[in-house]
Amino acid sequence: MRSYLTVATPRVRTGFRRPWQCCSPQSYALLPKSLLLGPRFAVPIIELALLAALIATNPRRMVRQSRWSRIAATALAGLVIVANLAALGLLIARLVVPGTPGGSLLLGAMQVWVTNVIGFGLLFWELDRGGPVARRNLRRKELPPADWRFSQDENDDAVVEVAAGSSKKSGWVPIFVDYLYVSLTNSSAFSPTDTMPLTTRAKALMGLQATAALLTSLLVIARAVGSLGGGSG
Repeated sequence: MRSYLTVATPRVRTGFRRPWQCCSPQSYALLPKSLLLGPRFAVPIIELALLAALIATNPRRMVRQSRWSRIAATALAGLVIVANLAALGLLIARLVVPGTPGGSLLLGAMQVWVTNVIGFGLLFWELDRGGPVARRNLRRKELPPADWRFSQDENDDAVVEVAAGSSKKSGWVPIFVDYLYVSLTNSSAFSPTDTMPLTTRAKALMGLQATAALLTSLLVIARAVGSLGGGSG
């Protein structure tokens, strides 16, 4: 018998939807053909199948989860990341070949970078403190240990107007936008900014993401410098 985590009265927020997960298959399918791993729609079809399983569990809003729905959600985010890292490897192989047209590859590099932000943001959101349904429904003392420490988690002793929004005093819990911001800043600064990883897996994931983002940025810069050098010669 399946056991679902459900609570009739939400603690802080009402249920929420998954529109951002629909972006993942689309972002991969739009990559240039040279950066695709296998047929264009192979990976998106698998991602859509996992997404369909999640929607079947929560047709309209996320109010319950089972062990299998969490596995499917984590697998979806993981597949996005693995496929995107494979695309990054193909991008590196193409960019180091002399004479390769750079226009489509530079556009592909931007898509890889954006997908990197979305994919890791989804994974952070799914992993931290038992996942989005647990964070929404469980009391704070019942939540699993946190993977990330947000600034709201330590602002309770600040000035009144700042402390009012802290986790301890307002019941604040992170939502997807917070994890997307963590992913965006980690991909831009190549290191944590205001949100710190606490667990080994969080540090490993942020390190992997920062490395992928750094490689993508360096390749784009190198290609741009090479194009300028070739034009001036």
